[in-house]
Amino acid sequence: MSTNQAHNQVENPASAAANGGTQSHDFEKITQGMSHEEKQKAIHASRFGYGPLAHMRTNDSGSGGLLPAFGGEFQPGLYKGVENRKFANPAPLGLSAFALTTFVLSCINVGARDIAEPNIVVALAFGYGGLVQLLAGMWEMAVGNTFGATALSSYGGFWLAFAIVLTPGGFNIVSTLEETDNGAPTQFHNSFSLFLWGWFIFTTVLLLCTLKSTVAFFLLFFTLDMAFLLLAIGYMNETAELQPNPSCIKAGGGFGLAAAFIAWYNALAGIADTSNSFFIIPVAHFPWSETGKQKRGKPSHLD
Repeated sequence: MSTNQAHNQVENPASAAANGGTQSHDFEKITQGMSHEEKQKAIHASRFGYGPLAHMRTNDSGSGGLLPAFGGEFQPGLYKGVENRKFANPAPLGLSAFALTTFVLSCINVGARDIAEPNIVVALAFGYGGLVQLLAGMWEMAVGNTFGATALSSYGGFWLAFAIVLTPGGFNIVSTLEETDNGAPTQFHNSFSLFLWGWFIFTTVLLLCTLKSTVAFFLLFFTLDMAFLLLAIGYMNETAELQPNPSCIKAGGGFGLAAAFIAWYNALAGIADTSNSFFIIPVAHFPWSETGKQKRGKPSHLD
């Protein structure tokens, strides 16, 4: 007799077995010939119906006991194993957060629509480029990707720090630096230049770690590195009007726009798969990378 039949004939076999008498006898009769595992399934099916909750994991002894409440998935009274669950790839989320925030700031840097101040970026830098990208970096750490965790978490921190600098009246960073220079912005420009130089150095370090990946990934960090470099030079070299060098700022904005679109491209390459796309996005592996060697039929250390 199947577990479905047992469920249909006995509304609550566990209760019947516990109470003894005729109901207990009926339960034994209905489940006669069943294995111990099948009996346990019939009991759980009668309690919880047929579905995910009916398939409770048994313990090592095979007795089918309930594990502690709120274990694992915070599922009261029952526990559904998650050891076979696969983590989603958090990289596309982090790349998308980075791309959108970089796109808006870079548009302002190249002079789009004659927008003079980047205040609108504060909201994106706090919410999307900062918080969401930082979370994506932490999830990269959970799946064991050291590079992804370092890169996404760090650039999430960059956008949070950038937003703090630009927040009017928040930490008084800009006003304090201007007060020390009799109202001139030179001290702030020099300080912000050092801030950007540090990120240029950090991005160069990450760039070196992309040389065995893909061309698309390498180009992302290369264009971002150039954007940091040009922006740092632009803020360090003021014009006679005490403004950042406009040529360097616009050039940095141009590289920033390129980095944003390449980041979106990499994000799409990570999102599109056979479950949601009719085509796979090419990312072009370097010929000296392991995948490149395999495609050219050359032996690699993975063979």
